[in-house]
Amino acid sequence: MEAAYRNELARVCDSAADLLAANLPDRALRLWMDRFIDYLAAKHGMADALRAVVASGAAPFAETLDKLGTAIGTLLRAGTHAGLLRCDVDPLDVGFSLAGVALVTSAPAQRERAGRLLDLLLDGLRYGTDR
Repeated sequence: MEAAYRNELARVCDSAADLLAANLPDRALRLWMDRFIDYLAAKHGMADALRAVVASGAAPFAETLDKLGTAIGTLLRAGTHAGLLRCDVDPLDVGFSLAGVALVTSAPAQRERAGRLLDLLLDGLRYGTDR
């Protein structure tokens, strides 16, 4: 079961390149955020695991964090080079922010709220780019 989760997560992470090929970098990032939140929402019980990881500050899933950091970093760098996103953001800070959104909006009825929170996060990533 764990291998299936990793494979699904790998597909989400790997989709960053396709999204960048078809969209402006900030739009690609926002679409990727939706995919990641949807992935987390589909994994029942994932909220408890995320809470434990965030609360401990530990990185028990280093490979997963590396994969997430790489995907988010790719999207952020493209946005920075295009002048659409800030250049001073750690990709894992974005990842942990996404985990926070997933934690507070894990119920299906909260998906609309999750979208609004993702929009706010993206606006923060645009701040200071004169966009």
